[in-house]
Amino acid sequence: MRQLNTALFDLDGTLLDTLGDLADSVNYVLSRFSFERRTDEEVKAFIGNGIPALLRRALPPGSSREVCDKAIEYFKAYYRTHMKNRTRPYEGVVETLRALKKAGFKIGVVSNKSDDAVKELCAHFFGGLVDAALGSTAEDTRKPSPKMVYDALAVLKSDKESAVLIGDSDTDVQTAKNAGIGIICVGWGYRSPEFLREHGAEKIAATPLELLALLTKHLHSV
Repeated sequence: MRQLNTALFDLDGTLLDTLGDLADSVNYVLSRFSFERRTDEEVKAFIGNGIPALLRRALPPGSSREVCDKAIEYFKAYYRTHMKNRTRPYEGVVETLRALKKAGFKIGVVSNKSDDAVKELCAHFFGGLVDAALGSTAEDTRKPSPKMVYDALAVLKSDKESAVLIGDSDTDVQTAKNAGIGIICVGWGYRSPEFLREHGAEKIAATPLELLALLTKHLHSV
């Protein structure tokens, strides 16, 4: 096995805690229809498969296609101007990215967020630490499809054998399996370590420092 030189990160729940702004945006949408608000914990459980799935889960059961489409429209307009209100990198994440860059890693982000939001958030919070930031541009490109992983590897001029995916969800576990690359899950995101193990995760980093150790000290076992 080749030595790792490429780390592909999920964004929400892995690098950034975006829950507050996502929950605010969901509740703005629900208020437009006079629907009942959702708690942060409810929204957390809905995250992971892109905005259309998030809103389908947040809207009342049986909501029409017309309501779903309008909800997506409202959400995108609101989130665009509020996505940096409460969003922050998890403690230790920026330092870990810096250390990986210093160690010679190429760093990519592959997220089911919209592509423009991914690029804006990565530029704002991580500057030049991220070499390639890719988000969703169509329904069939969203994880667990491996397409974004392959596209990121192409941009970074990396191959599957030298890359690993880092994420916080069962969607990321399945994405890595579909793409044929290694996976390390993080225990600080939107899914519990127990949930991740139940869905096939074998390596779970409890902290960014532990993740850094896994990537830089135990490459042969990833």
